[in-house]
Amino acid sequence: MDIFILRHGKAETAGKGMPDGDRHLTVKGREDILAVARWLASQDYLFDVIAASPLVRAQETAAIVADTLGEPAHVVTWQNLVPGGDPDSVCREISGLAEDNLILLVGHEPLLSTLISRIITGEEGAGIIMTKGGLAKIRNFSYAERPSGELHWLLTGKQMAGLNR
Repeated sequence: MDIFILRHGKAETAGKGMPDGDRHLTVKGREDILAVARWLASQDYLFDVIAASPLVRAQETAAIVADTLGEPAHVVTWQNLVPGGDPDSVCREISGLAEDNLILLVGHEPLLSTLISRIITGEEGAGIIMTKGGLAKIRNFSYAERPSGELHWLLTGKQMAGLNR
């Protein structure tokens, strides 16, 4: 199973009394994620499942990708994709899906970099940092004894936008 991991786009700063989970994408954040979604479309990626954190900025990111790819019905919400979520919990959730599924996870730091590290090294300190709008591809994900897989690539949003030209 291949897994794609996407960090949400740039979000507005939390105003006084605004909960972190209610922050929306900025105009720039929406434009950047649209460029990522267009790059995914140019590569002919179609996802069986797009799982997003329940936070507004991740939901908006997932919706932009799903709409651009023509897959709005494929978006589901996973509570364990919140910032500070447990990577093993996410891996167990993934392992419950069909082996031939193509999965896109949309979430936050530090969970996403920790998740990638856990899958590719078995530990959490590989020193990976996901930029806003960054996208990673993990090939051959498995959860037999522990999460495992191969980091195929990790791109920034700017790299994908440049490839769209």
